[in-house]
Amino acid sequence: MTALIDTPIKKKRISKKNKSAWRKTDIQDVEQFLEDQRLEERVGSFKDKKDEELFVVESSPTKTAPALLSNKQKRKMNALKPMRTYQALVNTSKVQDPIAKRNHVKQKKNGRNIEEEIRNPTKGRHRQANSDRGRYYKELDERLAEKEGRKLVNKTAKNLWVEEDFRDKIPGLKDEKGWVSRDLAVHIAGNVGRKVVKVHSSLHHNTTKAKKFEPPHPGMSYNPSLSAHQELLQLVVEREEGVIKKEQHLKRVTTSMFSKVTPEERDKRHLIEMSQGMPEEDEAEHHGDEDEDEQESTAYHTVNAPVENKKKSKQARNKELKQKELQRLHEAKKALKKQTADLNRIKSIRAEIKDEAEDLNALKKRRKLVAERKKFEPKRLGRHKFEEPDVDVNMPEDLAGNLRNVKTESNLITDRFKLLQKRNILPTTVANTARTKRSKVKRYPRNSHKEAGVSFQDLRDQRRAAAAAAKANKDTIKI
Repeated sequence: MTALIDTPIKKKRISKKNKSAWRKTDIQDVEQFLEDQRLEERVGSFKDKKDEELFVVESSPTKTAPALLSNKQKRKMNALKPMRTYQALVNTSKVQDPIAKRNHVKQKKNGRNIEEEIRNPTKGRHRQANSDRGRYYKELDERLAEKEGRKLVNKTAKNLWVEEDFRDKIPGLKDEKGWVSRDLAVHIAGNVGRKVVKVHSSLHHNTTKAKKFEPPHPGMSYNPSLSAHQELLQLVVEREEGVIKKEQHLKRVTTSMFSKVTPEERDKRHLIEMSQGMPEEDEAEHHGDEDEDEQESTAYHTVNAPVENKKKSKQARNKELKQKELQRLHEAKKALKKQTADLNRIKSIRAEIKDEAEDLNALKKRRKLVAERKKFEPKRLGRHKFEEPDVDVNMPEDLAGNLRNVKTESNLITDRFKLLQKRNILPTTVANTARTKRSKVKRYPRNSHKEAGVSFQDLRDQRRAAAAAAKANKDTIKI
């Protein structure tokens, strides 16, 4: 083995007589030295750094996998780093300033520094401004608290059922002379940003007297008293009697009004009713003979007799005028006689007028009571009228006396639903028990669910095989 000895490279001697010859001189080693020196100035030399910065002591022989950070942890670590946009502005060089005694002048901001004046007031006007600000913000907090209190009072103490006039809140709309009509006031309110929304009059008064919660009858308890249970049974009996009475009335005025006949009598009556106006056989033959005779003997003539222009004579017209004058005088005399008779019976006429006024007042009171009662009854919000549900009752033999063996009769959801309908919150509905007609849908089984059978290709192969076999048989027969 021969040892490799680094022999120095012999430099080529170049004539440096002219200035252009200096460009051929190799100065790479000088440039590399200067570049290393500048790098040490920027980054720092290894002599100035400590061993802990240059070397890492491995404490465990096995290399452990780096811990995986979650996205949240990565975002927190990136938030601590400066923005990449400003990294180019950071001075990473460690080159010392060649001018040690440099005059660093702070740039003064234009205008006043309000934060500094508030934090460290140095002049009298600063302290006055701080006191003014404190007083302003204190008054602002008081106004806001008072406004919130008024809102709370208005929300809790305002009567929702009192009808208010929007013209009272907008000045100039409600005048005493009546120059501004209500329609014009509504138009102006909409243009000034306070549009009036027309609401139903039922929003200003209660429409029903039904309570939000009606306690059940004491007789519905699982262990009721004898009187309460008997009272509940009597209430159910009265309601059922009313239903039976109504059904009997409807049966009496509908089914019982018509007589029952046999099917043969019904068909006979139908035939007679449908053949009304049609001539019978004998009458038809008799009328046929008469029509032939009339066609032969009679000629054309009009149905009505000819009208003659008979004018009244002068004497007849005078008599008619005289009779009309006598009739007028008779009517006038009769009216005068009636007036005289009425004067004689003024007391009785006054009594009649008084009776009519009393009857009219009584009718008005009754109508007012009916209107007031209907005002608080369940309204008809839909097609169907509200009907009170049946009363849930247990018969004496079903009473258990304890909650474990009690027989449930009511449903809480149904009771709440009926109460909402009674309070005019929901419209009355009826369960649709009629079967709806469904459209016929043609269904096809999936290929994966079809039964195993013979496909078209199999049938075609069978047909071809049978044809080939028949042809072969025919050839053998010829041979």
